[in-house]
Amino acid sequence: MIQPQIEQAINNHFDVQFMELLNESHMHSGPAPESHFKLTLVSNSFDGLNKVKRQQAVYKALVELMPQFHALALHTYTPAEWIELEQNIPASPRCTGGH
Repeated sequence: MIQPQIEQAINNHFDVQFMELLNESHMHSGPAPESHFKLTLVSNSFDGLNKVKRQQAVYKALVELMPQFHALALHTYTPAEWIELEQNIPASPRCTGGH
C-alpha cells in the first residue's frame, strides 16, 4: 500500500502540524485503488515559501514514490494560514476525465 509510505515520507521531511491524506481514487475512472490522493499539510516548514515552492518541497519529499500513483492534489499551509482558514479543507472537484 502506497498511502502509509506517502504519510511516512511527509512526516520524515516536514515539521507536520496537521496532515490529512485522503485516497480519492474512487472518484476517478480506472481500476487502480491507490491512484489519486489529496494531501492537506500544515507545517512551519512552509513559512516564507510561496505556493509553488511548497509544492516543489512536497514533490521532492515524494520523488521516489510518485511513479506509484497518478495524481496528488496539494493544499499546503503555514499554521497561521490554517487558523485563518478555520481549519477547513477544500473540497475536491468532480473528475472530468474518464474512458
